[in-house]
Amino acid sequence: MRIRKHHLFWPLAMLAALLLFNLIYSPDFFSLQVRGGHLYGSLIDILNFGSPLMLVAIGMTLVIATGGIDLSVGSVVAIAGAMACLTISKGSDQGSLGLVLSAVGLSLVLSLALGLWNGLLVSGVGMQPIIATLILMVAGRGIAQLITSGQIITVTSDSYGYIGSGSLAGLPFSIFLVAAVFAAAGLLTRRTALGLFIEAVGRNPAASRLAGIRSRYVLLAVYLFCGLCAGIAGLILSSNVSSADGNNAGLWYELDAILAVVIGGTSLTGGRFYLTGTVIGALIIQTLTTTIYMIGVPPEITLVVKAFVVLVVCLVQSEAFRQALVRRWKTRHYPAEREAAKHAS
Repeated sequence: MRIRKHHLFWPLAMLAALLLFNLIYSPDFFSLQVRGGHLYGSLIDILNFGSPLMLVAIGMTLVIATGGIDLSVGSVVAIAGAMACLTISKGSDQGSLGLVLSAVGLSLVLSLALGLWNGLLVSGVGMQPIIATLILMVAGRGIAQLITSGQIITVTSDSYGYIGSGSLAGLPFSIFLVAAVFAAAGLLTRRTALGLFIEAVGRNPAASRLAGIRSRYVLLAVYLFCGLCAGIAGLILSSNVSSADGNNAGLWYELDAILAVVIGGTSLTGGRFYLTGTVIGALIIQTLTTTIYMIGVPPEITLVVKAFVVLVVCLVQSEAFRQALVRRWKTRHYPAEREAAKHAS
């Protein structure tokens, strides 16, 4: 009973149920193969293709923990990928490691600048987070298309492609990027006072200011970090396909990231947050996407099926919803409790 009350119980149960369904539908779903020193399999694909979403969701978790939200992460993903590919395409030797490193550095600096912009609007100007980030969500998509001139920029760089499709110790390199960002976020928020500051700002901004917490700097930090995470995700996405599409790259990533955060147990009202739960939530969404494609759901209803399953997952996680079901079941099967419920009403 105590295990069921743990905040990770229901996300892990939902992930296990999805994986079990896939195993029943496709008995070789868990099989792994080694080819050329690299691991291949459906589970590896889920980790690899889910890496950008996990990164964006980690950054979104800290923003939501402060009581805010960042709707611009999808646009930042597109901008980062577009800037990196544009820089590489302009070089005389696209395979040059120095050129790739400069392109990556420029994209990450630009992502930090975009995160700083959001942070300044929220903490400095006092604009509502949903409005402040909605501005960049709309304008950022246009900026990405301006960078690419409305075209798909393709690059031929093995060094850049390694970010999204390379392997390290037999595993996709993108997994190690997620692990590094997750570890850094965990250390900063759980081993320092930053995590307490974020939760304090999210629960009661006025009280946190009276307690001496500089909430403006906390807000700036989380939006900067969120922009950085989105930038890294953009590099992974664009390098994986060796191209940048300013119109479609990172499209609706902000909604999937918010869903991952909520599934992971973090409240949209701010306060307590769970980074591990967010990663599990992102894995649930990616596993669900893989499942939908595997069972052959028609493309025109894919989003409907995905939305329905996510709704069921969120309802199952809801303590109030589960208690309401239990009360209804008891009043239907136990007459004494049914009469008591009538008198109470």
